[in-house]
Amino acid sequence: MIRLSANLGFLWTELSLPDAIRAAKSAGFEAVECHWPYTTPATEVSAALAETGLPMVGLNTDRGDLSQGENGVAALPGRETEARSYVDAALEYAVATDTANIHVMAGFSDGSEKADETFVETLRYACEKAAPLGKTILIEPLNRYDAPNYHLQTTDHVRALIAAVGYENLQLMFDVYHVQIMQGDVIRRLEQLLDIVGHIQIAAVPDRGEPDQGEIDYRYVLQAIAEMGWTGHVGAEYKPRSGSTDEGLDWMARLLP
Repeated sequence: MIRLSANLGFLWTELSLPDAIRAAKSAGFEAVECHWPYTTPATEVSAALAETGLPMVGLNTDRGDLSQGENGVAALPGRETEARSYVDAALEYAVATDTANIHVMAGFSDGSEKADETFVETLRYACEKAAPLGKTILIEPLNRYDAPNYHLQTTDHVRALIAAVGYENLQLMFDVYHVQIMQGDVIRRLEQLLDIVGHIQIAAVPDRGEPDQGEIDYRYVLQAIAEMGWTGHVGAEYKPRSGSTDEGLDWMARLLP
């Protein structure tokens, strides 16, 4: 059985985060996740989660300097102190809201060995801090069209990083949208990586809209995920085509196995 999580970074963005949580509950989602919740007091988010009974399954570390177009700093040499502060802030918020997973954002890099070494050290710091709190650290490859020069672009790189970091609480965020664009063969690839997958996300390819159009048959993919024995949530991280989340939710009834 597939349990869906609403990604509130893209869904119901016109609402406050607590009200978006309530909207997700009304729509039939079984969990929520977010991108950067830090402008909303954790107490307000916790209250909405308690009211709805929904768990928060994930949030991201800070992106850095938005005026410079940054998308994380964890793999940027010279920014180690800042990266660690973002990890600390994410863990603090995750503890306050009982959020299970923290996605540590690598950022745009030159792809050098030094950048990789910096990322490994930041991830070791994050995993060591997260482990006694019962939190999982996630890393996610992003496609080269949406995020040119993002340090992490393939699941192969993720597998190598997880081995290099050496902590069991470091796992892969398998976003079918990004993986299909960069590597394809998503079902076999997911089967091969299932031992390190901490979360799965979906969206249509190539437009990143509701997962009911495009080059991926999500009815088939979701059935395959269920048959693999996946017990976690599947995150609906898509951008509503009409701009209205509510208008596009009929895919849930049509596609779920």
